[in-house]
Amino acid sequence: MPDRNSQPQIHASTRVEPGTARAIPWWVSALVILGALLNATGAVLSLVHPAMLVSPHAEMNEAARVFAGYVFSRDMAIAILLAALLLTGARRALSQLMVLVALIQLLDTVVDCVEGRWPVAAGVIVFGILYLIGAARISDHPFWRAEAWKL
Repeated sequence: MPDRNSQPQIHASTRVEPGTARAIPWWVSALVILGALLNATGAVLSLVHPAMLVSPHAEMNEAARVFAGYVFSRDMAIAILLAALLLTGARRALSQLMVLVALIQLLDTVVDCVEGRWPVAAGVIVFGILYLIGAARISDHPFWRAEAWKL
């Protein structure tokens, strides 16, 4: 039976020495802030002016308004989480959220290409790739390794 006064054992792999926490690189912070601002802007626009989500000649009907409401919820949730994780320095969670945002951007690129929006597709794919690079940079284990997804 363990002694009541004994301290729990901390393994070296889980212990962080004071002052050794690495700072998030400035360019990753700037990228995350930009992503949060873009997501928040998209969220607000989808709620305030949902006609911007459809082509200029498309009809803005009730179905499009419902879709715009869902776009608001998802984009705003991503923006809030990006900002909160950056502010708290939660590197692992931020890295994983950045992978999700990058995947969204890469899928958006496919849609943009299918629909022939080439100038938009170029910017979206660059943003997605930068997010993947940033996620790998702040992670102790890059997202493509199994260690990144385990405790």
